Amino acid sequence: MNYQPSSESIKLTFVILVAVSFFASMTFLLVITFVPSNVKFHITQASLTKFNLTSNNKLDYKLEANITSRNPNKNVEIYYMTITAIARYKDNEFARMNLSSFDQGHKNTSFLHVVFQGKGLIKLKPKQLFEYNEETRVGIYNDLAVDLDLLIRYKFRTHTTWPYNPPMVKCRRLSLSLISNDNSTSPSSFHVTRCKTGCFFVNG
Repeated sequence: MNYQPSSESIKLTFVILVAVSFFASMTFLLVITFVPSNVKFHITQASLTKFNLTSNNKLDYKLEANITSRNPNKNVEIYYMTITAIARYKDNEFARMNLSSFDQGHKNTSFLHVVFQGKGLIKLKPKQLFEYNEETRVGIYNDLAVDLDLLIRYKFRTHTTWPYNPPMVKCRRLSLSLISNDNSTSPSSFHVTRCKTGCFFVNG
């Protein structure tokens, strides 16, 4: 015997589907209205003037980079409380520095300048050491990175959050020509690199 749904059950199913669609649409509208868009970070320029690895795993380095931070939101102000810039080579950290805190208004682009200079210990794996020697021969170093470890608050209209750590900003896979003091020729052009941010307004 085939079951034939009653008109009442059909109506109830239709009402449930309409209600689910309505709440899904409202949720989507709330998300796009109240959840801020990610801040966008780019490295716009970078240079490498020292990168010498000694036999005892000491790296003599000087790496500079200009970074832009774009807040695309019209109702969000961001307070950068602490900013730690971290330099890496082939995923190995070799330097870090603290940058000045600042406030970023809505629809604002801010500019950061980082200079890593000094000597530090770095332990490369055999394959990485081979790649370093090959890159030294060519004069172009690959897999450099500048990451930003942040502690921030943000204000959405009248509400200000507690301090929290968003996911680390990762500016990876940079390739830089070594600029020698004895070489007056210009290094190969640097291409603007977009950094990965994850969900910036979520505690990382």
